[in-house]
Amino acid sequence: MRTKKITVTAIAAALGVTALAACGGGEPAGDGASGSTGTKSKTVTLVSHSSFAASEAVLKQFTKETGYQVKVLKSDDAGAALNKEILTKGSPQGDVFFGVDNTLLSRALDNGLFTPYEAKGLDQVEAGVQLDAGKHRVTPVDTGDVCVNYDKKYFADKKLAPPRTFDDLIKPEYKDLLVVENAATSSPGLGFVLGTVARYGDSGWQDYWKKLKDNGVAVVDGWDQAYNEEFSGSAGGKKAKGDRPLVVSYASSPPVEVLYAEPRPEKAPTGVATGTCFRQIEFAGLLTGAKNEAGGKALLDFLVSKTFQEDMPLNMFVNPVVKGAKLPELFTEFGVVIDKPYTVAPDKIAKNREQWVQSWSSLVLK
Repeated sequence: MRTKKITVTAIAAALGVTALAACGGGEPAGDGASGSTGTKSKTVTLVSHSSFAASEAVLKQFTKETGYQVKVLKSDDAGAALNKEILTKGSPQGDVFFGVDNTLLSRALDNGLFTPYEAKGLDQVEAGVQLDAGKHRVTPVDTGDVCVNYDKKYFADKKLAPPRTFDDLIKPEYKDLLVVENAATSSPGLGFVLGTVARYGDSGWQDYWKKLKDNGVAVVDGWDQAYNEEFSGSAGGKKAKGDRPLVVSYASSPPVEVLYAEPRPEKAPTGVATGTCFRQIEFAGLLTGAKNEAGGKALLDFLVSKTFQEDMPLNMFVNPVVKGAKLPELFTEFGVVIDKPYTVAPDKIAKNREQWVQSWSSLVLK
């Protein structure tokens, strides 16, 4: 994400860490909505998890087209960011919230965080990701697949085949190798749990987690710690002397390790267990009580423009949702396409999420 510095932080940023996305102060005049001072704001504030990022050129184009500068306020994980917005409902920190996904969407909607707005260009967004179609409280922005990643070198050195499926992860040969994120605080952590619900059903997923716990799974608070400290296959993990060669991350993680490596390797050093993947859809919405509603609407329009959508893959390492948006070669060459990811219906997530998280916490954290 976006300092463009070739550092461990920059590598981490691609999927769930830092993201210097934009800058901008509040200048008076222009087309912004009136703020509390009575002047019109030239700044639109985006509230997000830590992995939001966009290239400087694209953000400058948004400013050129609309007159607004983008200011980004970031929390750690999506769950933490959403919790903060719920606590400040009606008096939001910003104008637009980005990063609520299908695992947490009903929580945001049930709390009335968003003002309905039908973004310009929404007709070019794939119908299958428009989970709030008709009401337009949120706008789909990207998709990604939460999957177990593995350290290729570790498994080659051990002459051990890497796991491919959920079933593989509970086998004795993979004992004490996997690190996952806390489902109560992390969106990829929750996505991974939902993947096991989809795979084993309401009557089987808890028994699976008992077996996974017995097989030595480690749990940390969020993606950054898991991927950049505990995982032996990432650049950050190597520096931190991480000793877990399996981690819950994304199908698009391997290109990160290629893009920021010096010299650039011919093959990605990490792989994806394709039978462990859960499909995430991320949304943005206009926050109820936004001080710059006009700027927020303009930003939502921009998030589903081809300009932004084609900029996302090598900044946030996610897939665009707009029809015809092109993926960069590095993303397609080193990323992994998941043809049949696990999914759970949004209404089922809404009905059961809190109970699932509580059950998981009781099983795994105690």
